[in-house]
Amino acid sequence: MIDLNHNLTPADLAPGLRRLWSLSGPKIRAIEATRTPEEGAPVFTVDGRYTARGWTEWTQGFQYGSALLHFDATGEEDALAIGRRETVARMAPHVTHLGVHDHGFNNVSTYGNLLRLMHEGRLPASTWERRFYELALKCSGAVQAARWTRTHDGGGFIYSFNGPHSLFSDTIRSLRALALAHRLGHVLMAEHDERVSLLHRLIDHARATATYNVYYGEGRDGYDVRGRVVHESIFNLNDGRYRCPSTQQGYSPFTTWTRGLAWVLCGYAEQLEFLATLPDDELAPYGGRGAVEAMMRRPALATADFYIEHTPTCGVPYWDTGAPNLHRLGDYLGRPADPFNPYEPVDSSAAAIAAQGLLRLGRYLDARGEDGTRYRKAGLRVVHTLLDEPYLATDPDHQGLLLHAAYHWPNRWDHVPPGRQVACGEATMWGDYHLREVALYLQRLHEGGPYLTFFGAVPGDPA
Repeated sequence: MIDLNHNLTPADLAPGLRRLWSLSGPKIRAIEATRTPEEGAPVFTVDGRYTARGWTEWTQGFQYGSALLHFDATGEEDALAIGRRETVARMAPHVTHLGVHDHGFNNVSTYGNLLRLMHEGRLPASTWERRFYELALKCSGAVQAARWTRTHDGGGFIYSFNGPHSLFSDTIRSLRALALAHRLGHVLMAEHDERVSLLHRLIDHARATATYNVYYGEGRDGYDVRGRVVHESIFNLNDGRYRCPSTQQGYSPFTTWTRGLAWVLCGYAEQLEFLATLPDDELAPYGGRGAVEAMMRRPALATADFYIEHTPTCGVPYWDTGAPNLHRLGDYLGRPADPFNPYEPVDSSAAAIAAQGLLRLGRYLDARGEDGTRYRKAGLRVVHTLLDEPYLATDPDHQGLLLHAAYHWPNRWDHVPPGRQVACGEATMWGDYHLREVALYLQRLHEGGPYLTFFGAVPGDPA
């Protein structure tokens, strides 16, 4: 269980955050200097150098989005130039990519960050540049929403790249693409000029994920533990009925792949923040604010509690809570994770994603007069761990920022160093991005800056 016996604050992490940003810039520049777009988007490091894995290029937005986050935190103009230039030059195919569920990853990390920076006055005001970013985000949200499978109960979900039968837990964080497009006044135009509400599809997808991909300890199957997450749910396309749990990157359909758990935790927490900015009349057609928020609160709280209780004391999880050799580690939940162990990899990228979800959930509860202390403490503990060795990559020759991240251990895509039995010592592009994102989140809290969200400042926060 994560150690909550501390009094850490964002101010306590400020020295670690400064250290992170001092390391971040040279690594971004090193990737730009040593890789060409023709090599494909960087995915994970091998011996400290980023390599590609040609599979939907789902990490390209994290590459250029990292440069934008770095500029946001440091004001270094060359990072802004990289993010701005490469978004224009490279990201358009992602805006209209019909074959993936990753629009929130690629397009909100690039066009979305640029639009946010312009709204915050960090970029010069330019009507046409702003409209360019807005158009990209409108198109991205609509294209993402068009990947739609209807379920037998009248709802539906955004289906994964596996096909219309497949509901991925990852996709909960791509709902930010629909949220931004809706916020910009956009809709999906369907057959016969039917106007399809992007907010409606966002809520339906969130409900499907909450219903089928998250467990609540209610006896759904023999492995129904509250907060457990399945990576994928399979549906019968003939009648839209749920068939079974599945997984692509976890150990089994009856264990919890921890990055999938983290996507769900973070995705619901930030959607709860988004819902809070909508007027009541927008939510009335979907049962009203109370019903919609309750539907999202339930999985957010369940997965947050599960993460806290099934993660080692330091806040960094092993890659799957049911990984077959964890038992060889003894009481692995009662001590910090060991990324150099010979049995199972840890996944620091899951920790970086989950940390942000825990922090946002804690703040959301505090703002409503509830006690979010447990979740804020857990999030701060996780980030405190990631800002130091052995997770923070202090070697200037290593292009990664967050070490000991895992990609696809069942397929053995992760690099195993000579003399080791499991993957360790390498970074992933999404792990680096999310460490930067949670670092920027905490830096703004510490410095009293605008509260960081994907959709802009929350009313009532410092300007």
